[in-house]
Amino acid sequence: MGSAAELAAAVLMMLGYPALMLAALVPSVPAFAAATAVTYLADHYLHRKGSYLINRLSKVRAGLSIRFLIRQLLLIMLLARLALSDDLIFYGATACFIAFYGLQAPHGALVTLIRNRRRMPVATRNIDLAARIRIPDAPPKRLLNRSAEKMLHLDLAAVVGILVSAAMDTALAGFIGIGVTLAVGSLYVLALMPYVRGKKVPPKAERVLDAVDDWLREYQPETVLYFSGSRDSAYQVNMWLETMEQLDSKPLIILRERVILANMAPTTVPVICVPGGVHLMNMELSSVRVALYAANVGKNIHMLRVPTMKHVFIGHGDSDKLASVNPFSKVYDEVWTAGRAGRDRYAIADVGVRDEDIVEVGRPQLAPIQNWQGVPDGRMPTVLYAPTWEGWDDNPGNTSILLAGENIVQRLVKADPPVRVLYKPHPFTGTRSAEAKAAHQRITALVAKATAERAADPGFTADTGAQAQARTELARIEARIAELAGKGGPKGDEAEATRDGLVDAAKHEEIARLRHEWNDVYWRSFPAWEHRVITGAEPRLYDCFNVSDAMVSDISSVVSDFIASGKPYAVTDSAELGVEEFKRQNTAVRAAVILSNDAAELGGLLDAVRDPSADPLAEDRGELKRYLLGPDEPTSIDQFNTAVANLAIKAETRNVGQESRAAAGAEAAEPEPEAEAEAAELADAIPVQATAAGDGDGVAAG
Repeated sequence: MGSAAELAAAVLMMLGYPALMLAALVPSVPAFAAATAVTYLADHYLHRKGSYLINRLSKVRAGLSIRFLIRQLLLIMLLARLALSDDLIFYGATACFIAFYGLQAPHGALVTLIRNRRRMPVATRNIDLAARIRIPDAPPKRLLNRSAEKMLHLDLAAVVGILVSAAMDTALAGFIGIGVTLAVGSLYVLALMPYVRGKKVPPKAERVLDAVDDWLREYQPETVLYFSGSRDSAYQVNMWLETMEQLDSKPLIILRERVILANMAPTTVPVICVPGGVHLMNMELSSVRVALYAANVGKNIHMLRVPTMKHVFIGHGDSDKLASVNPFSKVYDEVWTAGRAGRDRYAIADVGVRDEDIVEVGRPQLAPIQNWQGVPDGRMPTVLYAPTWEGWDDNPGNTSILLAGENIVQRLVKADPPVRVLYKPHPFTGTRSAEAKAAHQRITALVAKATAERAADPGFTADTGAQAQARTELARIEARIAELAGKGGPKGDEAEATRDGLVDAAKHEEIARLRHEWNDVYWRSFPAWEHRVITGAEPRLYDCFNVSDAMVSDISSVVSDFIASGKPYAVTDSAELGVEEFKRQNTAVRAAVILSNDAAELGGLLDAVRDPSADPLAEDRGELKRYLLGPDEPTSIDQFNTAVANLAIKAETRNVGQESRAAAGAEAAEPEPEAEAEAAELADAIPVQATAAGDGDGVAAG
């Protein structure tokens, strides 16, 4: 459902049309004018908000054009009911609306033609196509953005003028409005015409594809990250961008959907979005030796068919979910997992992935997570509560928010000795379940109340001067990041973004440095004892890991990632399976403090934080970390690069072998000169046979 305001606007708009009919029948010009204003404003509001209700209206045959046409017809009926059917304004209004709709056809055709011609067969980032082909500037956004709505709303001048004429019994105002509507509509059509011909049209598909192939031959990519998916899955490719930037070989990212490109995070790696399967299969990728796949999707087949490269499934996170042992994975040459757990998972699942095809490479994305060195002297311990969301069903094991969340936070804020609480819920929390949303709000209120109580307690002091200075520094950093990143997003359309989509490496590095600096300053901008609710994109989850000394969470990838820190953690058995069964079903909790819904076991977690030497699970966490994520040395990125290099050698060996066999086969098929001479002599010795027309017995002549 849309927002309450959107729903109210839709209701007002739909009620406005019966009101228009009633006002026309009465007839009442003021009532008609009021209902007209309501329908115009409500329609404009829904379009400006991009409400899904607009599409729903189209599906019930109440689309944009129909709504405007009905309003215009009702205006004609109003004139007839006012006994103006023999007046000039009546004929002028009728002719105006017919002519106005006559302008819709060329306008719609031009807009469609411009958009189609500017949609190139590929879209790129960090590839210099401007040096190879000419890509003109995009038309001004005011011409193409919400173009149908803008064109139809040009009838407003005519409608207002005609209503004024009806009220004042003079045709002048009506004809002025009619003239304005038709003149502006015609100018709109004329303004679009230059963009369908001449130098304002991008090159044809063949030239664009040739330019991309020319760049590929020059660049010679060696390792490709291939990805296909929906808008919501963009995070799956984003999580590998930093790893691709750190590869020893030449990287390239190939996407299949334009929506993924639009939602991809900034990167310095060259990116090609190729929606067409035929275009991809004809692309110059002969230098690529390793292809990495982050998801198992049908479009992978377009790349898997290429035999000159080796294909690897790297996934988008290790967990005990069924997706981590998809039988489709056996189509790849290798499957890379973080640690031994991934290998064992495939062996237990018995889905056809051979053990010798599995390579353990660690998790390069976890490099920012720092190892725990204990709570620094003089600092209050920090506990992160990071529950997952309620999921798509009402399984009580999905999240601790509903049954345990308040108990967890209540015990943490009342802990003695005290601890600081960071509450960072999943971004989707409360989006499906009203109960989860209410629980989240109660937890947020609980944290706010505890923070206020601490602020009023003289035992908790703060360096207000240092914190004010930190907040000033935060504002400076944020302003600089906004300046570097640019506000309002990329200008122009996809073709223009392809032309200008070269990332400034120095700017990219400065933004990364500033974000790291921002994170450091953020934690100094408030007292070290202050509880916090963190719901935005910043600080990031891994930043929260690094400032925390322990974590409470649910079964999710958050737990697997936190294990990389070596810090104590607790996981809530919200479904009340029991400790042994809960650990049996979930590998990642085998070194965790298991909480029941009343969170009575939290004391064990806090004891481990305060006295690490007496932590009974410390050794288990170390073993589990190595089992799930592999060894600390060599680093994960080194393991990853080694795996890429080894597989590239296998691909090259295979290609050389194929070329050798092809060359040997060609030599064997080529006849020796002596053999050719003997064959010629033998051919001369054999008498030529002929049969006369109609002779079916094959008797030799002569």
